[in-house]
Amino acid sequence: MGKVVGRLVAERGWTSPVAVGSVMAEWDALVGPEISAHCTPESFTDTTLHVRCDSTAWATQLRLLSTSLLDMFRKELGDGVVTSIQVLAPTAPSWRKGGRSVNGRGPRDTYG
Repeated sequence: MGKVVGRLVAERGWTSPVAVGSVMAEWDALVGPEISAHCTPESFTDTTLHVRCDSTAWATQLRLLSTSLLDMFRKELGDGVVTSIQVLAPTAPSWRKGGRSVNGRGPRDTYG
């Protein structure tokens, strides 16, 4: 069955989309448990993998590790599948609470 699916993927030219899907599905196994606990892949545009980290410290760490991760992706998935990693910082907290919110100065408005 695996050979048939592999041949179908090769015939249809789906090798890159399948490899992208494997990056998203196998993220834990590819990068390890420590990185995957703090960084998650969000999207894939062309050959750029967008990864969001849960803290700025982990975003910096992932930026430092990006060349070794790209080498690992090249070995595991083939050339040209992932050519760059864009590390996204954690999202800022939302100060809007409740069903109705009023436009104003934001969190500064609550401090007198």
